[in-house]
Amino acid sequence: MNNSHHKESVLQRLGYLASKNPLSLISLSLFGLYVFVAVTASYWIPFDPLKSNTSIALQAPNLMHWFGTDHLGRDVFSRVMIATRLDLGIAFSAVAISFVIGTALGSMAAYFGGWYERIICRVGDIVLAFPLFVLAMGIVAVMGNSLINVIYATAIINIPFYIRIARAEVSLQRDRQYVQAALLSGNSHLRTLSYHIFPNCLPNLVVQISTNMGWAILNAAGLSFIGLGVRPPAAEWGILVAEGADYIISGQWWLVLFPGFILMLAVFSFNLLGDTLRDLVDPQKRT
Repeated sequence: MNNSHHKESVLQRLGYLASKNPLSLISLSLFGLYVFVAVTASYWIPFDPLKSNTSIALQAPNLMHWFGTDHLGRDVFSRVMIATRLDLGIAFSAVAISFVIGTALGSMAAYFGGWYERIICRVGDIVLAFPLFVLAMGIVAVMGNSLINVIYATAIINIPFYIRIARAEVSLQRDRQYVQAALLSGNSHLRTLSYHIFPNCLPNLVVQISTNMGWAILNAAGLSFIGLGVRPPAAEWGILVAEGADYIISGQWWLVLFPGFILMLAVFSFNLLGDTLRDLVDPQKRT
């Protein structure tokens, strides 16, 4: 009964937010579309994204090849669609790692304070002192050019953001009366932090998650563009743009336009999604 009531309230809030702010509906729709494509693309794309056919190389968009073909005759539409799974997979994985580690470190730093807080904050400041994309390049170059290392590098450069936000939010909450009541009722410090303080810190963290998703996608695409990310012939938005950049001067504009536009739209949708998610999870707005 409680679960059904909770689902109904979430759906009601979604409907309310969509009616009050059309951008919320747009962001949720785009997010749902990207997830749908990532999950199902392999079942409905018209061509094998890795199969080459040089006899139809560099064809402009037409009724058979909606986004045209590349220099090896591969269907650009199929490659752009199937790349959604890889790029979103990198982004989700990297953001999940950085969220778990960063919020845990930042929350405990604010709650317990002392030398632990000073060490965590200084380590985060050291990471943020570097240009983050350059740092990601260095991490991948040292660890090796592979998909898992791209995920690790993207996660590492995002951890300090969660440390800072979690530390700031927990610092605001830890002296509230409900925290003292939870401790007096027999809850341990760790349980109080996890079950009472942390849920009230989620709204701003959720916004950061959504923003980081866009950054993670851009970071993965950027690394692939310069040859330090996912390796060809894998279909990835950064690789597709990099391969198309060599041909744009000779007039093959579609090789860059379509993967670049899909990449831009993904980042745009995740940036918009942050405000919608914040309104959904904010405990002060659930009345």
